[in-house]
Amino acid sequence: MNKILYISSEAFPLIKTGGLADVAGSLPVALQKNSQNVRLLIPAYPEVLKKIIKHKTQATTRYYNQQVKIIEIKLPGSNIITWLVDCKAAFDRPGGPYTDEDGRPWHDNAFRFSIFCHAAVDIALNKLKLNWTPDVVHCNDWQTGLVPALLSLQPKRPAILFTIHNLAYQGVFEEQTFHDLHLPKALWHMHGLEFYGKFSFIKGGLVYADKISTVSCRYAKEILQSKFSYGLDGLLNYRKKHLVGITNGIDETHWNPATDKYIAQKYNRRSLNKKPLNKLALQKKFSLPVDESIPMIGMISRLVEQKGLEIILEMLPKLLKLPIQLVILGTGETHYEIQLTEWAEKHPEQLHVNIGYNESLAHNIEAASDMYLMPSTFEPCGLNQLYSLRYGTLPIVTYVGGLVDTVIDANATNITNGVANGFMLKKQTAKALLNKIKYALSLYQKTKTWHQLQLNAMKTDSSWETSAKHYINLYQLALDEC
Repeated sequence: MNKILYISSEAFPLIKTGGLADVAGSLPVALQKNSQNVRLLIPAYPEVLKKIIKHKTQATTRYYNQQVKIIEIKLPGSNIITWLVDCKAAFDRPGGPYTDEDGRPWHDNAFRFSIFCHAAVDIALNKLKLNWTPDVVHCNDWQTGLVPALLSLQPKRPAILFTIHNLAYQGVFEEQTFHDLHLPKALWHMHGLEFYGKFSFIKGGLVYADKISTVSCRYAKEILQSKFSYGLDGLLNYRKKHLVGITNGIDETHWNPATDKYIAQKYNRRSLNKKPLNKLALQKKFSLPVDESIPMIGMISRLVEQKGLEIILEMLPKLLKLPIQLVILGTGETHYEIQLTEWAEKHPEQLHVNIGYNESLAHNIEAASDMYLMPSTFEPCGLNQLYSLRYGTLPIVTYVGGLVDTVIDANATNITNGVANGFMLKKQTAKALLNKIKYALSLYQKTKTWHQLQLNAMKTDSSWETSAKHYINLYQLALDEC
């Protein structure tokens, strides 16, 4: 049994902006089921503090002359001991974890997550006297990148794994910020935290961790290419023998149509004929024409270019000439929100757009939809295609990242062989997307074929069981090299 300190800037159900939260809320539970002793560490945002009932303060310290408390709770719905880094100056404010109420990055994000990382380091070294010292520190994304860097300066330290969930977000700041944070001068050089004259949080993880992982096998290969690396392909190729891809799993108790508390009608593979009742309920809720025979396409996403918004908007005029309904839930860049809302106002019988995020509505869209739209420009792993497979909602995806690892195209050969579970675009263009949707609609009319595709999708193993074991093996490799 290893003791694992799992460090993340968000974790469901306490706080969520994206897939990182889903992973941080479910992987530790899977690791615990595999006999690992896991502690979760996240910031104490106001949204988190509102959700906790029983808690106790385990330690008090100061960083940058600011009081910091370590609050202990249990992650809701689990037995995972969770430590919250409570610093009013860093985290007690309106808005989101990374951005203000207008969607702009907090001006002091480097300061905020430096405090978080300092707390993580002191816990890892048992300086806060929590009477628990990890064997392995598992860091996630740029917000935790200073932890491996600071631990590298210690003569005795835990092994370190750094996981890349999305290389597009790197935590890059001005050089002066590095000096203002009084970080060790030994870390400021081109083989350390310096990145083309700027200060990079994520390089702390990529340079100093014993092992690096990312969230799918395909993405681990893609980020070695300049097209996907955002300037870090040289470093990643240098460290590629320490880099592995482990495909994300999902929480199969939370995402399970047979037991889902949010949806209008529960169903499973044996009662798949009940799934359309969820479509009827959602059509009624959104004042769409109530008709089970109308194909419904769902999308739950950050509304950003990465998620294919450019090609979706380009093909939308032609798509809305087809006999379909499209339901979109998400928030993101303002210009995408405005354009989609305007299209929905012009076509209220075919398009419903809900700006924001709502967990219950996300489940209802997955259960109600026949197809799920995910034409990403890149996708490290993707979780919504996994949720869709689980719900018998066939994903329409591009040939990138974790989508390649999890979706099998419904071409003639794969249908004959009984393995097809979705639709794959080889090119990320509006024309290719529209043609693939038309092809999916043609199969939708073939009831027996479509039913078999749904059954294939629903039997896909998207649990954490296999991936958790891969992580445990990786922890051991990190320990062996530490």
